Amino acid sequence: MIKIPRGTQDILPEDSKKWRYIENQLDELMTFYNYKEIRTPIFESTDLFARGVGDSTDVVQKEMYTFKDKGDRSITLRPEGTAAVVRSYIEHKMQGNPNQPIKLYYNGPMFRYERKQKGRYRQFKQFGVEAIGAENPSVDAEVLAMVMHIYQSFGLKHLKLVINSVGDIASRKEYNEALVKHFEPVIHEFCSDCQSRLHTNPMRILDCKVDRDKEAIKTAPRITDFLNEESKAYYEQVKAYLDDLGIPYIEDPNLVRGLDYYTHTAFELMMDNPNYDGAITTLCGGGRYNGLLELLDGPSETGIGFALSIERLLLALEEEGIELDIEENLDLFIVTMGDQADRYAVKLLNHLRHNGIKADKDYLQRKIKGQMKQADRLGAKFTIVIGDQELENNKIDVKNMTTGESETIELDALVEYFKK
Repeated sequence: MIKIPRGTQDILPEDSKKWRYIENQLDELMTFYNYKEIRTPIFESTDLFARGVGDSTDVVQKEMYTFKDKGDRSITLRPEGTAAVVRSYIEHKMQGNPNQPIKLYYNGPMFRYERKQKGRYRQFKQFGVEAIGAENPSVDAEVLAMVMHIYQSFGLKHLKLVINSVGDIASRKEYNEALVKHFEPVIHEFCSDCQSRLHTNPMRILDCKVDRDKEAIKTAPRITDFLNEESKAYYEQVKAYLDDLGIPYIEDPNLVRGLDYYTHTAFELMMDNPNYDGAITTLCGGGRYNGLLELLDGPSETGIGFALSIERLLLALEEEGIELDIEENLDLFIVTMGDQADRYAVKLLNHLRHNGIKADKDYLQRKIKGQMKQADRLGAKFTIVIGDQELENNKIDVKNMTTGESETIELDALVEYFKK
């Protein structure tokens, strides 16, 4: 038997309705913030991610699904959404649009060769937003407010917003030099990944999961001490807006995020619920990227965005014991007696469905008792029984499956009955 590839999952009907509900809710929420959907290919030129995500990142070095196509071009299944959205922004010359910033959102499968663990898959569904074309602290605050709004709209309460400023390019350059000087004498004690990052992306050493408890990380210089006046002012304005909005946050000077393109504001939303052993889970992450467009041969414009995993959102809801209010039951199940009634039911079903009524029937020639059980299993709100007598008299009994009460109506008036 051929089985599903490791690190992937089948989303069966009972679960897919939860996905559909969440995605519909996210679509609706985006209209409140004036964000428009964008759809990009699931594969792109490998160079897009090498340049846009960063050669020194784990994503590019270890996790991408890359292959040569029949034209001998290097192609990669997208590991994240931002680079592709920015590529599309540049390619379609959206910078000329007067409606700046351009507010975009996406929702689609991403691919990373990661170690399988709870809530992480090698194919995963990512929802994200990008606001491109405005460097303004109020835009950063709006994006952070949106993050909180999304998770709170699903009833999640144990949320912790963690923020930091990674400064502008000049601040980062000075800070990276200080980190190299700090870690160089002890780098031999660190993992091989950290050793390779020392001269390529030393900030990522602070984010190491293997060596995070080492004294050198605890005593490392802090980015906040290297921010120039412009970066400090920007960060203070972002925090002031959050205070105005009443959004609580925690500052973490070691928060650097995993991708190279972040500048100024960086953030993560954590879930901290003491009821499950104080576990803290990263639900969402993002930040500002002021050099990414130029890095991809685009204009000198800025952007900010975030991405969240639908899988991890579902896991958070499960851990919090939150049930989604999903209504997908049938309006009507038709029970038939005899060939003539069964044939008529096919025509009736077509008529009902074209009038917006969710309906179904039995297809296995079950007896009446078996058909009624099937109606109950499908969660039908109402049932009708059609036989020769009902067809002859044009009368049917509509049974309410919740109350058990029945009402006799004309068969021809069935659509009107459900629309009243």
